[in-house]
Amino acid sequence: MRVYALLLRLYPASFRHEYGVDMAEIFARRRRDAVGPAARGVLWIRTLIDVVTNAAIVHADIVGQDLRYTARTLRRSPGFAVTAVLVVALGIGATTAAFSVTDFALIRPLPFPEASRLVKLWERTPGYSRMELSPANYRDWKQAATSFSSMGTYASTSMNLVGAGDPQRLEASWVSADLFPTLGVAPLLGRSFAEADDRAGAAGTVVLSYHLWQSTFGGDPDVAGRHIVLGDTPYTVLGVMPATFNFPASTVAGSTVDLWTPFRFDEQAYQDRNNNYIVAVARLRPGVSVAQARAEIQVIANQLKQQYPKENRDTDSTVIELQSDVSRQSRLLLEALAGAAFCVLLIACANLANLLLARALGRRKELAVRTAMGAGRERLARQLVTESVLLAGVGGAIGVGVASAAVPLLTRLVPTNLPTVGAPSVDLRVLVFAAVLTALTGIAFGMMPVWRMGREAHLEGLREGARAGGGRKERLRSALVVAEIVASIVLLIASGLLLRAMWRLQATDPGFRVDHVLTMRTSLALPKYESTTRRAAFYEQVLADIRALPGVANAAYTSFTPIVMGGGIWPVSVNGQPEMRSEEHTASLRFVTPGFFDTLGIPLREGRNVSESDTADRPFVAVVSESFVKRFLSDERAIGRHFTFGLSDRTVVGVVANIRVRGLELPSEPQVYLPYKQVADGNIIGYVPKDLLIHSSLDAGALMPSIRAVIRRADPQMPISNVRTMGEIVDGQTASRSVQLRVLGAFAMVAFLLAAVGIHGVLSFAVSQRAQEIGVRIALGAQRSDILSMVVGRGALLAAAGVVPGVALAYVAGRMMEALLVGVRPGDVATFASVVGLAIVMTLAGCLMPTLRALRVDPITAIRTE
Repeated sequence: MRVYALLLRLYPASFRHEYGVDMAEIFARRRRDAVGPAARGVLWIRTLIDVVTNAAIVHADIVGQDLRYTARTLRRSPGFAVTAVLVVALGIGATTAAFSVTDFALIRPLPFPEASRLVKLWERTPGYSRMELSPANYRDWKQAATSFSSMGTYASTSMNLVGAGDPQRLEASWVSADLFPTLGVAPLLGRSFAEADDRAGAAGTVVLSYHLWQSTFGGDPDVAGRHIVLGDTPYTVLGVMPATFNFPASTVAGSTVDLWTPFRFDEQAYQDRNNNYIVAVARLRPGVSVAQARAEIQVIANQLKQQYPKENRDTDSTVIELQSDVSRQSRLLLEALAGAAFCVLLIACANLANLLLARALGRRKELAVRTAMGAGRERLARQLVTESVLLAGVGGAIGVGVASAAVPLLTRLVPTNLPTVGAPSVDLRVLVFAAVLTALTGIAFGMMPVWRMGREAHLEGLREGARAGGGRKERLRSALVVAEIVASIVLLIASGLLLRAMWRLQATDPGFRVDHVLTMRTSLALPKYESTTRRAAFYEQVLADIRALPGVANAAYTSFTPIVMGGGIWPVSVNGQPEMRSEEHTASLRFVTPGFFDTLGIPLREGRNVSESDTADRPFVAVVSESFVKRFLSDERAIGRHFTFGLSDRTVVGVVANIRVRGLELPSEPQVYLPYKQVADGNIIGYVPKDLLIHSSLDAGALMPSIRAVIRRADPQMPISNVRTMGEIVDGQTASRSVQLRVLGAFAMVAFLLAAVGIHGVLSFAVSQRAQEIGVRIALGAQRSDILSMVVGRGALLAAAGVVPGVALAYVAGRMMEALLVGVRPGDVATFASVVGLAIVMTLAGCLMPTLRALRVDPITAIRTE
């Protein structure tokens, strides 16, 4: 019978109390009548099915009754219902939207088989925690390492597709033949690269992305084997990758890799161990941890230091999970968003709990009557929890809709280097998260008034003059409001700190002209433009024709547009010192055409600009930045000084002002600008000037048709890509911050208003409970100022109880996101003082209506309520 008694617990308590004894007696008779093991087994099976089925029916019937009763009671109090639903929708919506973005960027596994075993390998040098590998070091690491089942490499590039409609500039990647097998992804059509495709001198082969296959080749199922032209070189299409494959992530934000070609290393590629430009990806062997692989690679790096003491003197290594390859700033932006959403959820839940407590207190007499008429505690508890879950369910559904609308606005917070296709959305994972969060919110905060209800005698509620609550309830509601104030203070201070950081960034001078500068890329195809003389002819023709256009003040070519690409890092040697790759001994390299500094408005401090006369048969010269002079030339007169850089000895002929080539937030290395003609044919091909900068009084729409005509005359097969103004480029530096700041600001203002509403609710409740006391005080001669100080003092006490820990937690939060503050201290006095002032305003706003209500208490009416 013990087992049957346990089965009966599947029924509601009220049902058990009414029918449990009879059901037990019936089962006992049936068990006595069952003779033999077979009959008893059949009896237990039938009983189990009967109990489970009927218990479910009984529970469903009670739930239906509770829902109908809840609907009737909520229709009688629509203000409460709407307020509770909106509060829940706000908390669930904010948290679900934040989870959608955070899950997409940081939590969800990458779209590769056993993605947790994929790692990236980097070199480390003093000042650079992650640096690409040189082909020579990569080869030696791959041959010596035993922690990996496979290893591949890649490097991002771009290529010109011609002969398939208008010329296109495509995002591409050189990959080794073992990269795709390492990632565990096979082509959708055709085949991938084989070892023979990697060999120097092999015929050109290419694998297309799904979107390029669809957009340019019309989804041709027979595209494998088709011949295309990239630059001046014919390639054979081997296959098409799946639609979900996007590795490596494109270097251009918002775009994806269009195609992949084989990585071919000849013997010359292995000669220079300081030629860092490839990234290695490896798959760990089963049972090997990242820490073990990291230790093994470091041992190999130390051995190479001894074997190549000059080249690898400062070269160490590191291994990180591919999933973790997200910049610290991007991670902090997302973590701050998640923290802010949690604060909003906390405030929403505290408000919901306060609403439910207030409603339970208002229904105290009703619950007492129902108890006196025989309703059990479990039945009342189910009713209250059903009401809470219903409100949370409706609010959660609306919250999911809010999240669906908000998620597209948050996509700028997603790191651009994620090897995924698409954008975050409210998918099944997010819906499950929202459902669980909604259920927990409804049950947890619906149980709070139930828990309070079980700690008091309900028959007390039948007394007309009984107080609707006690000190414990008031303390509980006050504690919830204090939690709201703490969360709102944290959000307000965090938003204030980020706002000041944004102002500081926007006030930062990048060192170059931002307005009226148009940028674009016209990448020169190889080997067509491998000759320096042929490149010079192209530049001269294009620049002369563009400078002749109406409204154009100047134009120039450079290797890399500032901020778009920081520039390659090269070692600097002065006075015959050995070249070192540490941060203190490197500079950034750019080849430029005459007019570059005038186009960008970079001041010339000393000497001269590069000129057309700086040719390969003249002494090699350089224009350097002021930071270069300070670091390498000890602030001495720079003009005429010699140094070794970019594979050649150079003479300084000019000094220009510093610019921020790595963005407004990051410091820039010293800059070296080299004449575009002073480079040997086929040398440093990656630094060939390709970015066209135009200073013009006209907007891009009016200017672009003429520019396209100029480029077409110079080379009909030259594509134009990446057309942007310099203002758009600089603004893009703070785009993710702007989104985060707007979201946090909205969260903070909502938190501020909800906290003020919470103070108002608690004080209104306190005034209603003390109405008789206030009436007696006034009847005995108390002044209005005394009543005012009593109510406002209570509000001030609540605010102080929340502000003090809120300020402390906000300082901790500021320290955690210090990397986002850009020179603003985590304890910025102005921000903290402003938020404390807002807290005072919030307290006064919350106290206003309860204070007026207290001052309007009629002593006679209040005393008669007893």
